[in-house]
Amino acid sequence: MLQRLSSGLARFEETAAAALAAAVTCLILINIVFRVLGNPLYWISELSIYAMIWMTFLIAGAVFKRRQGVAVTLLSDGLPRAGRQLIGLWVDVMVLVFALLLVWLCWRWYQPFTLARLGFDTGAFQGQTFNFIYAENTSTLGVKKFWVWLIVPWFALSLSLHGLANVWQSVTQWRHPGDETTAETLP
Repeated sequence: MLQRLSSGLARFEETAAAALAAAVTCLILINIVFRVLGNPLYWISELSIYAMIWMTFLIAGAVFKRRQGVAVTLLSDGLPRAGRQLIGLWVDVMVLVFALLLVWLCWRWYQPFTLARLGFDTGAFQGQTFNFIYAENTSTLGVKKFWVWLIVPWFALSLSLHGLANVWQSVTQWRHPGDETTAETLP
């Protein structure tokens, strides 16, 4: 069940990232046309930057799920199967530890319980915590930046799920060496 949930989330993230890549391309082309006509739309540039950031975080979660990140495999390639599995497990655990640390940092950054306790009054929240995350607007879009930054907690939670699924898969393969199921062959 954990593997299916993680794989389904990875497929969603890949689809959303592909849609954002298409949107970025269209936004940039539209902005080129408007610039040639002498009337650039500056908000399109900002929107395309934010779309690219979201695309990057979304696809990064899927890449970690599939274990397709850039890696130097010089050491692991020279090891026997058990050594490669041990290094793979260690990498999966480190990704999970990083993801959980990022979840904790995002929790500290957004402080949702404090905001709720203060009745969602951002002024009171800022006065009590000196945290201005909910106050800053984007330059041209006029949207609160915390909406744009929500991709970071999403990535943290997504990476935690993918990391947990990968650790579980690595431990299962360690205990049952005949099972060669990988992330790509799971439904």
